[in-house]
Amino acid sequence: MKIKHLLPLIFLGLAFARVSATTVIPPTFEQLVKQAELIFQGTVTDARSVWEGEGGQRHIETYVTFNVEDSVKGQAGTSYTIRMLGGTVGNDTMEVTDTPKFEVGDREILFVEHNNEQFVPLVGINHGRFHVQHDDQTGRDVVFNGAGELVRDLTQLGHNEEAAAAADLSQAISADDLKSAIHAQLGDATSHPAK
Repeated sequence: MKIKHLLPLIFLGLAFARVSATTVIPPTFEQLVKQAELIFQGTVTDARSVWEGEGGQRHIETYVTFNVEDSVKGQAGTSYTIRMLGGTVGNDTMEVTDTPKFEVGDREILFVEHNNEQFVPLVGINHGRFHVQHDDQTGRDVVFNGAGELVRDLTQLGHNEEAAAAADLSQAISADDLKSAIHAQLGDATSHPAK
């Protein structure tokens, strides 16, 4: 009798475990830099989705190619392509939650890990994408996070996302500020032995 009443609780517990296992914990700025195998700034030159696999393994993948303007960590070359699960081919769409969407002309700073090995090859999925947009008023290239919010404080990434976001363009960090902070973090990592 007791086992009969415990089974629904066990199944409920397993369901919650499965949900929490797919939740992405926002990485800190330090984690973004450390985990990334490659960090670069580039402009999308091509985004195409294709069918891959056979039978029950058939699925859609999207290939996004960037013209690399600045390799910040690692060597991306002059052109680099990331592969992501999902996309649209004709009338068929396969959508993966929180997967970033890229269009030709988008300017991005990406924190790449395990390209061609995981369904989104960015650190923390959408957290590893920073969209760059030119602000005509200030003449600066400002940075938006993967959720489309202006970034103000890199030290708050992964800790307090509200504090990390800027209210307006004047508070936002520039693409150059972000890349300088990455270089500083990389310098710190090489000058301090791992503990």
